[in-house]
Amino acid sequence: MIVAIGSKNPAKVQAVESVVETLNWQVEGIKVPSQVSAQPFSDAETRKGAVNRAKACVDSGFELGIGLEGGVVDTPDGLFLCNWGALVTEAQITYVASGAKILLPKEISEPVRSGIELGDVMAEYTNKRDVRTQEGAIGVFTDGWITRGEMFAHIVRLLVGQYQYYQE
Repeated sequence: MIVAIGSKNPAKVQAVESVVETLNWQVEGIKVPSQVSAQPFSDAETRKGAVNRAKACVDSGFELGIGLEGGVVDTPDGLFLCNWGALVTEAQITYVASGAKILLPKEISEPVRSGIELGDVMAEYTNKRDVRTQEGAIGVFTDGWITRGEMFAHIVRLLVGQYQYYQE
């Protein structure tokens, strides 16, 4: 089976590949719109972006589509990272899962709240290009203990597990 991931982002594509390799599924990353803000700012918006990406994959002719979306959630305790994933089947059955959340430091959350994308803030903060395609903010703020790819792989495991359970 060929499953599409609604992104060309290497961290997301590799996350899916690492999970489904034992299933003999082939993975193809395709560029599709999330139809949400460039910087999703709630669980609901981030989840919607993941679902939209997964549906767009199926609409492009794939048997299964996976969408992964990162965002932020503003809470009384501060701004947290949030991450959502969705798996959509040809029959339009949708499975969703969420990942880890961590509090962002004020020097990161303040520019994000002012409208700058987290990836851009992280690039300036770390003086590295493409943090969003590598370790991600979660990798930076966990000192590499959890990378963006690992976090998304966890979400993909939750999605594939649900899909397999309900196929029985």
